[in-house]
Amino acid sequence: MVIDMDRVNRILGNDKFKKLVAEIEELEKDRIYCHHDMDHALDVARIATIIAADEKLDISREIIYATALLHDIGRGEQYKNEIEHELAGAAIAPAILEECGFTEDETDDIVVAILNHGNEQIMDDKDLNGIIYRADKASRKCYKCRAIDTCKKPEEKIVRSIRY
Repeated sequence: MVIDMDRVNRILGNDKFKKLVAEIEELEKDRIYCHHDMDHALDVARIATIIAADEKLDISREIIYATALLHDIGRGEQYKNEIEHELAGAAIAPAILEECGFTEDETDDIVVAILNHGNEQIMDDKDLNGIIYRADKASRKCYKCRAIDTCKKPEEKIVRSIRY
């Protein structure tokens, strides 16, 4: 079975996306805590894909990957202008998605998931929102973090073992 990831690969090649990813990497270069780089985005995508399969959810891999790649794209605005990254990302993502061939309905679904990826109330939802939330949290590698002793995350949010 061949899975079409053409539009996801267009995101990777999108000039605005590449610029924003580079900006976030630069802003986080001295950060000792979790980074929001391509490795993180791909971890979220792969974990969300596993969750969707485990839960037998009918969500396209292309939509999962697009959402994961864009879920933290507003981090630069958060660091520079103190705008919540979920709100900034929801404002940024539609132009990138349109340029990459996503429909208005797909874009709406992706934007809602970006807005909600930090919303604990949706963590158990059996949809794109819920799997992106859970994958984002499960992707953290607290068990190997050198700064864990000074991390401000509540104990229940620290990931001490591999889940996926």
